[in-house]
Amino acid sequence: MSEPGSLDVVFVDYDNVRFHLSTPERKTVLLLSMNIRCWDELVQYGALDILKREYGALLSSQTEPDYNVSLEIDLEQVPTDPESREAFVTSLALLKRNALAAPFERGFATQKELDSSGGQGELMQIHYRDEEAMYIQAAPDRVTVIFSTVFREETDRIFGKVFLQEFVDARRQPSIQNAPQVLYSNRDPPLEIRHVPGLRNSEDIGYVTFVLFPRHFAPAVASTTISHIQLFRDYLHYHIKCSKAYMHSRMRYRVTEFQKVLNRAKTEVATTERKTASGRTMVSR
Repeated sequence: MSEPGSLDVVFVDYDNVRFHLSTPERKTVLLLSMNIRCWDELVQYGALDILKREYGALLSSQTEPDYNVSLEIDLEQVPTDPESREAFVTSLALLKRNALAAPFERGFATQKELDSSGGQGELMQIHYRDEEAMYIQAAPDRVTVIFSTVFREETDRIFGKVFLQEFVDARRQPSIQNAPQVLYSNRDPPLEIRHVPGLRNSEDIGYVTFVLFPRHFAPAVASTTISHIQLFRDYLHYHIKCSKAYMHSRMRYRVTEFQKVLNRAKTEVATTERKTASGRTMVSR
């Protein structure tokens, strides 16, 4: 096994969440810190309790400056058997996921309470990007999750509408009729959040609504549901970019093929040589 060395790495994910992995004091102690835009909102919905539950003593009481949460990992205490080590590393990689799970877990718990008492749960707002947010609200029979997303280009709006229509059409298949209902609206926010101040009302904004019923967040599947739905916004925009890149590559390929056809269609000009009486050569075309 190689000896531990010094480390100081800063990296950012697709949602502009900044991480810092370093060895500030000893080479055998890693410090993993995270800065996320919506940290104060997540704390309000119980993120610290979830992180304490997931990481226990790893959660540092002294947070690194300019970051919201830090984990101290003693390399000498890391599990040695392969399976336990892999599970431990996976749990560290899920730091952001576990923090963002707080409003979902609260929403699921609130739904169970409202199932018997009735009423409407709190509308939880998570502004995890500069111009975009997630809204989660529990009701007696469901939990509604709404994403607001910005489409920078007209083509992105078209691709996004096509993808989201596929979600609606695919749900008609018998094998996945139990999937959550997906609704999409452009510009006009859903009724659940129309009273929220500061919502954008422009053509480049879209709203995607997921309707989760109790079967979607039963204890056996709740963790998976949270992991999947968190990534929906990135999933959507990633596939939009991939589709545009694929179409551009196909267009470039077709242009190249057309150029080959045009080059083959050019006729060769015959040239003949003639000599004058003085011996000079004349070329005619």
